Amino acid sequence: MSYKSILKLFSLIGSTIGFFLFLDFFVAVIYNEKILNFSIFLILFFLINFLIWFFLREHKLKLGIKESILSVNLLWIMLGVVGAFPLWLYTKVSFASAFFEAISGFTTTGATVYTDIESLPHFILFHRSIMHWLGGMGIIVLGVGLLYFINPTGSLSLFKAESTGVKLEKLTPKIRDNALVLWGAYVGLTVLDLLLLKFFGMNWFDAINHAFSTISTGGFSTKNSSLGFYNNYGIFWVTTVFMVLSGVNFLAYVRLFYRDSSGFKTEEFKWYIIIFLVLSTVLTFVHSLNGTDIDSSATHSFFTIASIMTTTGFATTDYSLWSHIAVGLIFTAMLIGGNTGSTAGGIKIIRYLIIFKTLFGELKRIVHPNAHIYIFVDGKKLANSVLTSTFGFFFIYVMTNVMLALYIYARGYDAMTSVTAALALIGNIGPGFGEVGPANNFANFSDIDKIIFSLGMIIGRLEFYTVFVVLTREFWKKF
Repeated sequence: MSYKSILKLFSLIGSTIGFFLFLDFFVAVIYNEKILNFSIFLILFFLINFLIWFFLREHKLKLGIKESILSVNLLWIMLGVVGAFPLWLYTKVSFASAFFEAISGFTTTGATVYTDIESLPHFILFHRSIMHWLGGMGIIVLGVGLLYFINPTGSLSLFKAESTGVKLEKLTPKIRDNALVLWGAYVGLTVLDLLLLKFFGMNWFDAINHAFSTISTGGFSTKNSSLGFYNNYGIFWVTTVFMVLSGVNFLAYVRLFYRDSSGFKTEEFKWYIIIFLVLSTVLTFVHSLNGTDIDSSATHSFFTIASIMTTTGFATTDYSLWSHIAVGLIFTAMLIGGNTGSTAGGIKIIRYLIIFKTLFGELKRIVHPNAHIYIFVDGKKLANSVLTSTFGFFFIYVMTNVMLALYIYARGYDAMTSVTAALALIGNIGPGFGEVGPANNFANFSDIDKIIFSLGMIIGRLEFYTVFVVLTREFWKKF
């Protein structure tokens, strides 16, 4: 294993992160907030990365699949530590709490330890949002675009280690171009959302922060009551639309740029929209039975389903107080997730498609035991390796959630809190129900709990295999 390549990679990615952290500095200057400690931190961070790069400047960066997988795992730990420092220095929380908040930011989970968000300095609020935005598309994807100039083959293996979904889809001939055009779509959606939020009444600072959180499907807000603070239907519907758009495979937007709309004709996209519309419509009807007018019911219902299904985690109201049927529908949305290749977390629609098609295929096999049953998605036959990987993922997802839920329950929390907290953390959703509902947070958990929860968020963000493979003897022996 080339540890020098890993260190050089970290210095390059660290420099990229440091560049964006300088935006925190400018926000602090604009709002005349004390930044001495933060300035020292930034200088030291840049100095460390520069010294590592300087001593390894002659080393040719070569990343095989082993180095890539290990790098991705260690990178998320580094991001948590780096992101935690400003939070630890400027807010009255332990380092474990700051680490939890940073991991929640970079993994776009949106779970928070802060009970009074509005009291935080402006540059800290922006710091939380920029972590979301960077983590949304994946800092590795940005790194791939930069690393291609140094090591084309290694950047591909790194992209595979970070990318989520059933398989890696290369749209353009060069993986660097993939990374850059994806970020182009990402930035474009962010700017459009930002401008619309400003148009409907947000100030520039709040609009920037909420656009970052929306497109990354993160959920950090600048207000204690999240978007419910604004009580503005225009803002609610704009955010609903952009949360749904952010749950779509971003390659669909890249294809659309090349005048190819096939990305919006896939089975996954069609079922994504169908499930969203069905759950939102039914929730609207259920919520309106309590006497809520239809406009209000539809606005809050569509927003809530979009927020939970895309694992964003924003809230316009405390939906945990709604009826049991309504809570059941929202809980269902927690189990779904967005499209593969999107910034959303969760199981993803494509995996449900594969699982159900496989199960129906097995039912056909019972009736026609001699028939050759194949599984097709978008007209393409799936390899057995894809089926095995999908069912394996589903099993690991369930078992990891069960283990974390049992841990939380053993710590003395009720069943609803335990189950939904596990789903919210591993699925990168943010809020759950019970003591971690939309009106609550994770402040009351111990530091040890928060470290464990942070690892759970990383495991969910990297979709299990990338993390668990490092724990196997085969990983270290094969390479």
